[in-house]
Amino acid sequence: MKRIGLFGGTFNPIHFGHFLTLQDVKAEFSLDSVFFIPCAIPPHKPLTMIAAAKDRLEMTRLTLAGYSGFEVSEIELARAGPSYTIETVLHFKNTLPKQTKLYLIMGIDAFMEIDSWKAFKNLFRVIPMIVMTRAGQVSESTDLQLRKIENFLKNKVAKGYCFSTSKLHFTHNQMQPVFIAKVKHVNISSTNIRTLIKSHGSVCNFVPAEVESFIKNRGLYL
Repeated sequence: MKRIGLFGGTFNPIHFGHFLTLQDVKAEFSLDSVFFIPCAIPPHKPLTMIAAAKDRLEMTRLTLAGYSGFEVSEIELARAGPSYTIETVLHFKNTLPKQTKLYLIMGIDAFMEIDSWKAFKNLFRVIPMIVMTRAGQVSESTDLQLRKIENFLKNKVAKGYCFSTSKLHFTHNQMQPVFIAKVKHVNISSTNIRTLIKSHGSVCNFVPAEVESFIKNRGLYL
């Protein structure tokens, strides 16, 4: 039985922080592969701030090239209209072998906004989630982040979620489990990278050389 993680985002642009944290998650949860899924039309972000979907897809491919166990899916670019996670998850569930174990991976910030997503409660019915909490941050301890997740689950999703300290996950008798992955805080953000590029600064420490060259050649984020 294969274990596959699904990790979506705008990747505007993708950077080392995305890849390094997903490497850790892949190892911790013994995933056979992780699909990076660039969003075509994000429902909650202004398109004026985002590079063309085909450019973000190519930067994702350049970043993951040569790494086994990491794949790029263009399913959201192939689908017309806004990119809804529930539709992407159902696509994978309907096209992969039935015995495949799927996990939806996201950061805690995205998770805390999931109630604004289309049919968000259905996600909790159809796929286990892996939520990445940030270790080593002074502003929020791991315990505080766990309490925020627990309160969110009970108030926004369904009462009855219980936390298991042995396996570090939340369980529910009618919903899929929500697992916690403690990842190192990587001080890289796409926003800061775009700001650096706009001021003609170097981003060689934050993205692969191939991605930096692609950004320059395409004139992105200027």
